[in-house]
Amino acid sequence: MKDSPLITIITVTYNAEPTIERTLQSVEQQTYDRIEHLIIDGCSTDHTLSHIQRYVERNAAPIRHSIRVVREPDNGLYDAMNKGIQLASGDYLVFLNAGDRLHEPTTIEQMVQKTGWQHNRANYAVLYGETDLVDNEGRFLRHRRLQAPKQLRSSSFLSGMLVCHQSFYVRTDLARAERYNLSYRFSADYDWCIRIMRRAERRRLRFLNTGLILTDYLSEGLTTKNHRRSLLERLRLMAHHYGWPSALAAHLWFVVRSVTMR
Repeated sequence: MKDSPLITIITVTYNAEPTIERTLQSVEQQTYDRIEHLIIDGCSTDHTLSHIQRYVERNAAPIRHSIRVVREPDNGLYDAMNKGIQLASGDYLVFLNAGDRLHEPTTIEQMVQKTGWQHNRANYAVLYGETDLVDNEGRFLRHRRLQAPKQLRSSSFLSGMLVCHQSFYVRTDLARAERYNLSYRFSADYDWCIRIMRRAERRRLRFLNTGLILTDYLSEGLTTKNHRRSLLERLRLMAHHYGWPSALAAHLWFVVRSVTMR
């Protein structure tokens, strides 16, 4: 597939031994052959690097896809993700962290087929889709309650993060123009996605709903473990992007929705 996009998958790890293997396997099993896998490890002290090394060796001959491993200290998750953006050489990038996996072996291939991608053209700014939640053993829990909108806009995220970060594929040129804001501890991804979409809208670039389940997401992430603090941070972010009246009204609705969905 000469005239097809290179997809960069960025995996950030730190002491991820219990969950990293299924993430590596899900990339390894992809039928699409234009994949670059960047692994940014923050100097793990467990056996994470042993799993990564075996993965690199399995893909060395014949080469299935490009793998690059960076091992160095960082200033947290979002700092490591910024490093991944800087190093990415793909046309699109996505973040798939330890415990997350691509939904099925044909996920990237199916997604690319829907893009009508052409080199040096104004291709879609964002490719997005649905997400399933899995537990620590990788077992299906449920479909993500927030559904990806048919037509995504920056204003869509006033209703919450309707597209999971791991199902949000961004053109790399746009990603490089909008780094993660390290002043946010839990919700920098929410802020980043909004800024990406607004930049794309200013350039009149389109978003593509692939109609696919793209990712199996490990539900016990940093934000999930710190839910209350994350909500407060997200409220401030919403107020920054949409104004306090809209942010407060949205959070009142979140409370009502959470009660009615129990």
